[in-house]
This record gives sequence, structure tokens and C-alpha cells, in this order.
Amino acid sequence: MENPEEEISGVIHLLTQSPPTTQLETIETYFTPNASFTHPFCRTGKWENSRFLIQVIYRWYKIMSPRIDITVHSVAFDKPNLLLYVSISQVFRIWIVPFYRAPVKLVTVLELKHNKGDNLYYIDSQNDLYQVDQFVRFIAPGFGKILVWMWQFWATFFCLLGAATLWPISLVEEYMGSEKQIGAGRRKKRKTATEEIEEIELRELDRMSKRLS
Repeated sequence: MENPEEEISGVIHLLTQSPPTTQLETIETYFTPNASFTHPFCRTGKWENSRFLIQVIYRWYKIMSPRIDITVHSVAFDKPNLLLYVSISQVFRIWIVPFYRAPVKLVTVLELKHNKGDNLYYIDSQNDLYQVDQFVRFIAPGFGKILVWMWQFWATFFCLLGAATLWPISLVEEYMGSEKQIGAGRRKKRKTATEEIEEIELRELDRMSKRLS
């Protein structure tokens, strides 16, 4: 890719919505031979020609869901660190399961490599990041997200309960933090006073040397 931020949306659509031969060509064109792929349900690792497993994963992905609705919402390119962040939503359907439909959102983090020879960027790793209530929709559509939400709200209630019950710990932490800040301020003031004394002594020495000369 010459401009990853502009081109990545088209690459993603080719990977997920194109015929098998086009999909294969897309992976061979845009991924490095040793690229890795990480997903909540599968992982390739990084080794010689690990791109082959990425081809297999995408092929199985299309076999399970021949028709995928996918939308790229936003793209951010961290050029100094060669990281591309892509916000995506998709609707995944399994053709052998009637009425199965899994609308999910994710953020894909792509680590790129810049080839100075052709001045192009290639995908060296793909990491698909899903919230728990999103990836659970693949295995338990409908009620799965409700169970996750119940667990998350229950955990939030325990955070509230713990913070209210153990508030004295926060007071101790606040007191200790204040003492450290006061101590640091005093040390800084002492250091500043010492520097001022040194500056005065240097000025006096400079005056004496001028008088002698």
C-alpha cells in the first residue's frame, strides 16, 4: 500500500467480500510472508510462511458466511510506530444455521512493515480486538450479550460496594500521596536555594578576577 490510511478499506472489502481467487491474491499482495493473525477464536503465530494459515482462515471464514455485510467506520494511522487502527462493524451469517445472524463491532490493529525498495507498506500482523459482549455473539447470538451485560453490571455493583466499604484506604492513600508531594517540594526548594548560593559565589569570583586583572 502506498497510502495505508486511504487504501485499507478497499483491502478489507477484498478480504471479506471477494471470490476465492481474488481473496487469495489480496492476501499474497498485502501481507508479508511471515505475517501473523490473532482473533479471539484463532491464532497463527509468526513463523516462516505463516501467511498460509491466514489464507486458510479467511477461506473458512467465507465458507461459513458467503455473504458478509461489513462497514469500515474509521481509520487512524500511527506512522512513527507503523500501526493502523481500523474500526469495523460486520454482520456474520452461517448459511447452514437458519436465522443465524451475528452483528458485531471490532477494532482491528494492523502492524505494518515499510519496504524501502518499493516504498510500500505491507501487513505484518493483524489483531482483531472484540469486546466480550461482541465476540460472544458468534457462539450465543441473542442471549449471550445479555448474560455478559448482566455480569458487567454485577461487577460494577461490586466496584461501588467495595469503594463505599473500604473508603478509609483511599484516605490513607491520599494522606501518603500528599506527604510525598510536600517532601518533593521541600527537596526542590532546598536544591533551588543551593543553586542560588552557587550562582552568588560564581558572581563574586568573577568580580574578584576582574579587579585583579
